[in-house]
Amino acid sequence: MNSSYASNLSYVKQLIARAAESCGRNGDEITLMAVSKTHSIEAINAMAGCGQMLFGENRIQEIEKKFDTDSRSFSLHMIGHLQSNKVKKAVALVDSIDSVDSLKLARLIGKAALHNGKTIDILIEYNTSKEESKSGFLNEDEYYSFLDEVGSIEGIRVKGLMTIGPLSPDEKATHEAFATLYRLQQRSIQRHPELDFGVLSMGMSQDFVIAIQEGSTMVRIGTALFGKRE
Repeated sequence: MNSSYASNLSYVKQLIARAAESCGRNGDEITLMAVSKTHSIEAINAMAGCGQMLFGENRIQEIEKKFDTDSRSFSLHMIGHLQSNKVKKAVALVDSIDSVDSLKLARLIGKAALHNGKTIDILIEYNTSKEESKSGFLNEDEYYSFLDEVGSIEGIRVKGLMTIGPLSPDEKATHEAFATLYRLQQRSIQRHPELDFGVLSMGMSQDFVIAIQEGSTMVRIGTALFGKRE
């Protein structure tokens, strides 16, 4: 089993390096997150045994069932929409929450983190495709109002931005969505130099090449690493 995961991991890393090279970037600039939702802890441990040290999960219930926070050797991010009533559990179980899209949520995360004696990383989610089925800030006014306040919340540490590409197969629309997040990152750095916007988490199995071309620093890959969802 490990050999197939090792070859999948090697292949995906080659694709990332190739995509980066095609647009004059260094593949080492791009972090690979293995999206392990629906996959077993045995598969995750096997992938970790191949050297993959960052994983992403969508649901708190699944994280609770699968992971022992005391013994895991890798970093775990919550990448799905987080409900207010699940914040305390999320903060106790993960290293980063990559789907923050409101001040209320940020404050709850900060409060829970302080209660746990920790500071937790967050990514701010922006809905670049304006699709109703997705979470994330929908307009820049709301987003900038959030930025004006978020730096004063104790217990959290802003690390960058996250988006999900459009469901459409239209490559032009996908390029535009990812370019939108890159432009937002650049404006955010100018407006709030005291915050860290270093991470641009965008791109999944079907569109990570375009995401890399548009400036992604973190791609979230599931199927290409683990195979079809269990």
